[in-house]
Amino acid sequence: MSHSGSTLILIMAIAVLAPLLAYAVGRRIPVPLVIFEILLGILIGPDVLGWAHPSELIDGLSQLGLTMLIFLAGYEIEFGKVRGDTLKRAVWAWVAALALGLGTGILLGGGYAKGVFIGVALTSTALGTVLPVLRDAGQLHGRFGSVVMAFGAVGEFGPIIAMALLLSGRAAAESTALLAVFAALTAAAVFWALRPRPPWFSRVIAKTLHSSGQFAVRFVFLLLALMLGASTALGLDVLLGAFAAGLVTRLVLTGAAPDSGPEILAKIEAVGFGFLVPVFFVVTGIEFDLDSLLSGGRTLLLLPVFLLLFLVVRGGPIWFLAPRDLDRADRGGLVLYGSTALPLVVAITTIGVDDHELSAGDAAALVGAGMVSVLVFPLLALKLRARAGEEVSPSEEVSGSETW
Repeated sequence: MSHSGSTLILIMAIAVLAPLLAYAVGRRIPVPLVIFEILLGILIGPDVLGWAHPSELIDGLSQLGLTMLIFLAGYEIEFGKVRGDTLKRAVWAWVAALALGLGTGILLGGGYAKGVFIGVALTSTALGTVLPVLRDAGQLHGRFGSVVMAFGAVGEFGPIIAMALLLSGRAAAESTALLAVFAALTAAAVFWALRPRPPWFSRVIAKTLHSSGQFAVRFVFLLLALMLGASTALGLDVLLGAFAAGLVTRLVLTGAAPDSGPEILAKIEAVGFGFLVPVFFVVTGIEFDLDSLLSGGRTLLLLPVFLLLFLVVRGGPIWFLAPRDLDRADRGGLVLYGSTALPLVVAITTIGVDDHELSAGDAAALVGAGMVSVLVFPLLALKLRARAGEEVSPSEEVSGSETW
């Protein structure tokens, strides 16, 4: 059997084992599923057991997994809940974090190019990782959940824009022009999505929803492919296209199939969280440079430094710019959720290593800090709100059950 075939079998075995471990451990302490996927990936990777090895096929599936994760994060955004003052505060909090991150990154990295990679990574929020935690806790659809969604969406979308502007290797004017073109294409797609669909569209969705036709699912993946193609054609990161595709898809399904939307989403999530997204996180573990991290010295010391910087650079502005109606417990929870980072950290550090701007050790320290943030910050946020006596209201529970 080829290395790709055996590695894929191991990855899927971990994808099955990880939820079992999360369920068993979760009865005592809720640990995000992604932690088990990454740790088990490290275990079977070249630096420990040496059973699994990266390959072109595995890397391609991993990239698809990251794309699906960002797509689903974009789909989760509810425009009615993230607009107005909350959205403005989220945007300004991210802009402040970017300024802090770039300054800190340049000082820490000892140069502009390396500092930009570090600085942008420090501004990211793992919305795709945080939302399942909020959903499982029944906190996604209340006021607190909508605020986390707004700040998290900007923390996911902002770094993607910054990557296109600062990490593309092109002149700033050229990158800005290409972004403007993509923004215009996305605006046109949103305008089209908001237009009423013809009656036959909804009928075909309903008729094929439980047949081999699966028109709605195929249509969703066509939208995703179109937005990915547009971003690729313009030389932008595919994650930008994936996020935009999620936004457009939600608008289309909300207008064309409001009753079938949750069921269609469940089918898309089955493909994403059932196959592609676990591949991404397990491969993240397989490709994690554990040797560089454990070699000691500067690399090992950088991990807690980066973890603290996630809180200071990303969380600091969130604390000061959080909506005024949040109490201290909610504000602290928002800071912790907003400072949770991993998927975009992996993407940014991968680009940095490929461009020879980041060392393998620096990348390992950043990704390691992101892993610790995913493990620790959401748990602390849950405990902080629970300790303050924050209980999910009946209306939130009903909302969650109806949506999911």
